[in-house]
Amino acid sequence: MTQTIALVTGANKGLGRETVRRLAGRGWQVFLAARDTGHGTAAAAELAAAGVEVRFVALDVTSDDSVMAAADTVKSEAGRLDVLINNAGIGGPRTAPSETRPDDLCEVFETNVFGPIRVTNAFLPLLRLSGHPRIVMVSSGIGSIATITDPKWAGLLPPALGYPSTKAALNMLTVMYASELDTMKVNAVDPGYTATDLNGHSGFQTVTEGTDAIVSMATTGPDGPTGTFVDRTGTAPW
Repeated sequence: MTQTIALVTGANKGLGRETVRRLAGRGWQVFLAARDTGHGTAAAAELAAAGVEVRFVALDVTSDDSVMAAADTVKSEAGRLDVLINNAGIGGPRTAPSETRPDDLCEVFETNVFGPIRVTNAFLPLLRLSGHPRIVMVSSGIGSIATITDPKWAGLLPPALGYPSTKAALNMLTVMYASELDTMKVNAVDPGYTATDLNGHSGFQTVTEGTDAIVSMATTGPDGPTGTFVDRTGTAPW
């Protein structure tokens, strides 16, 4: 059986690292991608010490040169890519909308929106060499307009422009890529409220629970869904 080849961005910690661990545990060849070489190599070494072999590749989703270099590395070492998981993301400013300047949002949009576009487009040639290519966009329920406007959640999330807007945009990117790339499975996932650095480890889910939806879409079969938004329990509202 041909070994599945996957790459996970932002994978030196949290959801990304756990995704790498779980997929490598299935016997996949997994590239652990992270922008910080020190943190990335340390994460790969710690997984190796636990018996999980992965390959570190430096990848800064905000840099064209870094992304193309990572694609060249995967091409030279693996020859193709079967699964791309766009996991890298940042929280962005938490200031009120009326107090947020456009410049305050540049970094979060560069990372959370333009980053997945940059990475996806760079790796498409390698994905097209796969017999069953899959792309997973790690989004958030906070980017769901239906969820945010649900009265039962009223007052629980302070209004902010950055993170929610970028995840809403990522959901639309998912639908548009899925519409064009009809030979690929392109899906967005909501990990749920998971304890990670992004929320100061206040989430009630473990990282294993938080990666359930990611792994589900990464391992979906040729007859699986595309253009969907799911969480660990099923379909998530847009």
